[in-house]
Amino acid sequence: MIEVNGTSISESDIGKEMQYHPAESQRASMIKASESLIITELMKQKAESLGVTTDDQGEYVEQLFEKEVAFPEASDEECKVYFEQHREKLSTSPLLDAKHILLACKKDDDTARSLAKIQAKEILAQLETSPDDFGKLAEQYSLCSSAKVGGSLGQISRGQTVPEFERQVFNCSPGLIKAPIESRYGIHIVHIQHRVEGRQLPYDQVSEKVSTYLNDRVRHKAIAQYISTLIDEADIDGFEFSEADKNFHH
Repeated sequence: MIEVNGTSISESDIGKEMQYHPAESQRASMIKASESLIITELMKQKAESLGVTTDDQGEYVEQLFEKEVAFPEASDEECKVYFEQHREKLSTSPLLDAKHILLACKKDDDTARSLAKIQAKEILAQLETSPDDFGKLAEQYSLCSSAKVGGSLGQISRGQTVPEFERQVFNCSPGLIKAPIESRYGIHIVHIQHRVEGRQLPYDQVSEKVSTYLNDRVRHKAIAQYISTLIDEADIDGFEFSEADKNFHH
């Protein structure tokens, strides 16, 4: 049983909330669920004390923040400083002309993944000596529809494939990537045939994007600080927040 300024949160309430907070263990899920319920109760109590109607959760939370939290907006000067410091991020995506061989296996099948990695290294060794065999090996081993066209993915840019694949492939130079690439779909052997670097964008094309990003970051920090203050001022029995936990929910 947890009490928040005299209001009870039952074990049953926590049990129901846990379904929305998957974690590596049941205890971790229970802690996340408890934190969420406590923070929700604190915001509800604060809203009611200010005369804000709490029937609609999303609406009352926004009204509460509007009344209680200051959200300073980033100045044009701050946006320009961020732009100058992050020019690489504010560019068009590189374009890759790539082909791959997919040794498909489920994300949670450790045995299949280990075997696929061994097979991938064997195929890579074969390609080191016979690079022209890529298309034939793709047709033989790849479980991707691209196998019918020699493994070709065509031209790809960021956002067209899954993030874990992109993080690795877009950091590579043209040629056969020497190590297998792992994604949720399995193990990939990748050859980049051609790469066109992204183009840096002028400030006027990204100023709105930069402003939105900086304002969202300030909003996030201000809300986290406000919730931390609500927690510090509350009388909470049956649960103790760490400093890091206070900011997790927003």
